[in-house]
Amino acid sequence: MAELKLPTEMVSLPSKGLLYPKESPLSSGKIEMKYMTAKEEDILTNQNYISKGIVIDKLLQSLIVSKINYNDLVVGDKNTIMVAARILGYGKDYSFSYYPDYSDSEEKLTIDLTQLKEKILQEKNILAKGKNEFNFKLPNTGNEITFKLLTHGDEQDIEKEILGLKKIDPKGNSEVTTRLRHMILSVNGDYDKKTIREFIEYGLLAKDSRAFREHFTSIAPGIDLKYSYTFDSGVEEDITIPINTNFFWPDVWV
Repeated sequence: MAELKLPTEMVSLPSKGLLYPKESPLSSGKIEMKYMTAKEEDILTNQNYISKGIVIDKLLQSLIVSKINYNDLVVGDKNTIMVAARILGYGKDYSFSYYPDYSDSEEKLTIDLTQLKEKILQEKNILAKGKNEFNFKLPNTGNEITFKLLTHGDEQDIEKEILGLKKIDPKGNSEVTTRLRHMILSVNGDYDKKTIREFIEYGLLAKDSRAFREHFTSIAPGIDLKYSYTFDSGVEEDITIPINTNFFWPDVWV
């Protein structure tokens, strides 16, 4: 039986590959993806994947042709790949229900996913090409930190850690400090994990933490899931596009 050749597309990464070591295929700044088939539709309806919250990750892993480590993808690149997968699979028009601020009535919106804006990583912001590391001087204390952009693997580790802490203290909330521990790599040149942990818990002012998170958001590459929509009434709103399993299921049978 002749081997079937499925069509593929090269998708540009908003990181431009600058954060990945040169031996990684991701350093090219592009990733090869195939078009969705019935196999991927089986993945989307897999109740086990859905219940575990991993259905979209399983879908993307099936669609990516390039030989990469999926856990290495920085979150902004992964989100861009996800939108590209939706466009390749079902087209650029995405319809969903939405309650506008000006009304109590539900409206069905249709947006063009190709019009979403990408935020491209600026090479001047990284410390070295091929290294996921940035620096930032905290405005209130003057302490200098280096930090990284979170990867899919980091997000998985953070989620597991938070769940573990919840079991120890069900009423506690450690999400902010846990995320900061995974993001911050050094404090004033000290890469020791104990030093970083103590700094986050006792030395990081709330206003410096906020300034850092704002800076992180401003430089992180990715795709903007906020969309400016003008309703028939003439009212314009910035809406955040809902991303769930329905994102990959336009009005078809399931």
